[in-house]
Amino acid sequence: MSYQEVVFPKGTVVVVTGGAGFIGSNLCEALLNKGCAVRCLDDLSTGREENLAGLSGLGEFRFLRGDIRDLETCREVCAGADYVLHQAAWGSVPRSIQLPLLYEEINIRGTLNMLEAAKETGVKRFVYASSSSVYGDSQTLPKREGDEGAVLSPYALTKRADEEYAKLYTKLYGLETVGLRYFNVFGRRQDPDSAYAAVIPLFVRLLLRGQRPRIHGDGLQSRDFTYIENVIEANLKACTAPAAAGEVFNVACGGRDTILDVYRDICAALGVQMEPEFVQPRAGDVRHSHADISKARRLLDYHPDFDFARGLALTIGWYKEYLS
Repeated sequence: MSYQEVVFPKGTVVVVTGGAGFIGSNLCEALLNKGCAVRCLDDLSTGREENLAGLSGLGEFRFLRGDIRDLETCREVCAGADYVLHQAAWGSVPRSIQLPLLYEEINIRGTLNMLEAAKETGVKRFVYASSSSVYGDSQTLPKREGDEGAVLSPYALTKRADEEYAKLYTKLYGLETVGLRYFNVFGRRQDPDSAYAAVIPLFVRLLLRGQRPRIHGDGLQSRDFTYIENVIEANLKACTAPAAAGEVFNVACGGRDTILDVYRDICAALGVQMEPEFVQPRAGDVRHSHADISKARRLLDYHPDFDFARGLALTIGWYKEYLS
């Protein structure tokens, strides 16, 4: 069953934190198309108002500009909500190495505030974004839930802490929580202009401008790239999956592509011939990332419809229009 067949009862209210961001705005749109009332909480530190353009025309949509580090704001947005899809966080491994204190404030304390607010206000289920970075230095491939290694960055540590807090809130307080470990998500609305842009939008932006992209390391590091539609599916199904409370799941396609192969695929799609510049590897990066998604298949009925090639073609088409 694809997420198009997921049904929410009439009057369902869903909070999306980080709703003006790449993943959050796509979730807001999908939920509105499902007939849900959507409350978007975002402080616009990394999210963008342009990502919300047109959403109010799809249904009952409310944008609240606020910070998850403020508990009262979290309580306000959660009051009367059925579900929370918690996407608000600061990403980027390199930036977290530079700013560990800020990452602790936003990613850990902010998440704890949202968990507490959801508990207090009677939210049915709290679905939150974790990350493949929690696997750290584990050499096991594919990555399986329960086989985590030592974390390699403050960002990864914040996501590991979020998972532990969420499990405690399920065990101690009865708040149903579901963690989704995203693997290299890409797609429409992903910011290509950030200094910490992910490789796919960064490559597309530079190549469309005739500029030579950089690849950190030898380019043979591999990733399980996951198109945004698959992430939407996992989130919507996680809201109601009967045996998911207190669990964490890999959200990916279950494949591997090297950075160099992705670069060549993008060049071919754009009709560009340009060799990349190879520079030093980045601190905190894992060498290989490849997900075992069998647990998500079994307990979430997660069956990603969009493989990497299909997702990349759709993404490049969107960026051609967006960057034109």
